[in-house]
Amino acid sequence: MRLTRFADSQGNVRLGIDQGDGTAEILARSLFDSKHLLEQTGKVVDIHRRLAPLQPSNIFCIGLNYREHAKESGQPIPEAPVVFMKPTTTVCHPGEPIHIPKCCVHGPEVDYECELAVVIGVETRNATEKDALRSIYGYTCANDVSARKWQRNNGSQWIRGKSFDTFCPLGPVLLTADEIPDPQTLAIKTVLNGQVMQSHTTADMIFSVAKIISFLSQDTTLLPGTVILTGTPQGVGVARKPPVFLKPGDEVVVEIEKIGKLVNPVV
Repeated sequence: MRLTRFADSQGNVRLGIDQGDGTAEILARSLFDSKHLLEQTGKVVDIHRRLAPLQPSNIFCIGLNYREHAKESGQPIPEAPVVFMKPTTTVCHPGEPIHIPKCCVHGPEVDYECELAVVIGVETRNATEKDALRSIYGYTCANDVSARKWQRNNGSQWIRGKSFDTFCPLGPVLLTADEIPDPQTLAIKTVLNGQVMQSHTTADMIFSVAKIISFLSQDTTLLPGTVILTGTPQGVGVARKPPVFLKPGDEVVVEIEKIGKLVNPVV
């Protein structure tokens, strides 16, 4: 099921099933009541403005989780998942502008990172790898927007460099987990102003989605609505020669097989 969160023509925030033609069938229940209890109303309305498919309870992120990206970064393969977090205030809706922060005053530094985002559907603690995928409600596209100089040069402020407002675009839909039985088989790419910058598959992940969920949930409760960004493939702007950073007027597209395209302008 392709779930969409959107504003209708009266400005009401709705949850619905995306019909693929700019409309959605309204659902009667909220997202995490239970995916089996989402009630179809039969009422189809126009999607006036598409929103991020959920309001996350937490946002966990995994760094250096693609072999080729670790190679281009000159970093060794991690022995365990590299974990950081983004505040929920970073969420950016589909079509909403990514803002270059005013405090990025030392020249261009804002980068794109296409990522598969996992959404946890049930309270999860101490999950095994074998059972971890059962915790997933669905998947969406994410852009782990990153201010590299803040991340690397101001005291290695990873979280700060990835925490500015609008630095976590999510969308365009939440594809329920039954539609993706194996999350390690998906094509993923970033397209900047029509040029493909990143193009790979989730098979290159160092730590699988199941491993990540198991690792994060050890003695730690993952609440329903937790979003996990699972890492980015090679081709990030900072690793290019010369580097390519986002600038006002750009359009950045994150595309993941089966899920769709997440499009955001840059201002």
